[in-house]
Amino acid sequence: MGNLYLVRHGQASFGAEDYDKLSELGHQQSVRLGEYFAHKGLQFEAVITGTLKRHAQTWAGIAKGAGLTHEALEWPGLNEYDSAAVIHAIHPAPLEKADTPEMYRHHFRLLRDGLTQWMNGVVSPQGMPSYGAFVEGVTSALDHVRQRHTGNVLIVTSGGPISTAVGHILGTTPETTIELNLRIRNSSITELAYTPKRHMLVTYNTLPHLDDAAYTDWVTYS
Repeated sequence: MGNLYLVRHGQASFGAEDYDKLSELGHQQSVRLGEYFAHKGLQFEAVITGTLKRHAQTWAGIAKGAGLTHEALEWPGLNEYDSAAVIHAIHPAPLEKADTPEMYRHHFRLLRDGLTQWMNGVVSPQGMPSYGAFVEGVTSALDHVRQRHTGNVLIVTSGGPISTAVGHILGTTPETTIELNLRIRNSSITELAYTPKRHMLVTYNTLPHLDDAAYTDWVTYS
């Protein structure tokens, strides 16, 4: 039986012109996670990432902190959905910048509604696959791990693919998958055990590398 570690990227640049890059804290979270892996003596048989900038930067930080030299396999099916396209599908009017708590909450209310409609086939956000195709992109990576590996494997991706993987394994409703997605924290670890036939959930959304008072301010969600 092997173990698959699904890591969400470090804090990205929410509200900035280019969200798809880590903030300074996001880089620190990633390096700290790598240090934790090294402290635990975790070695990886393989590393797989999505193709987004924040995935590559998070893996670079982990590798730096852990002293790892793996060449990561890029897997497009592990890329995040386009949240702007999801919101635009149900709210075509331009949104104000989410720079206040109320606007931040408004943004995520729209995102939750848009995700629900996309997952149930009600809307088709521009430039995005159907939800069924999105799930297939995620599960193809899980299948690859089961078919090719037997030891520890690290996947660096985003909250959407991680919650989708967990929802697929547990057979949750779209609404439950969305709630899993919106609660996931930056640089968190979700651990799955796997055999050639299936994956099994061990832990979800944990932050053992930040479990110290010194890192209280390092816990982020976006």
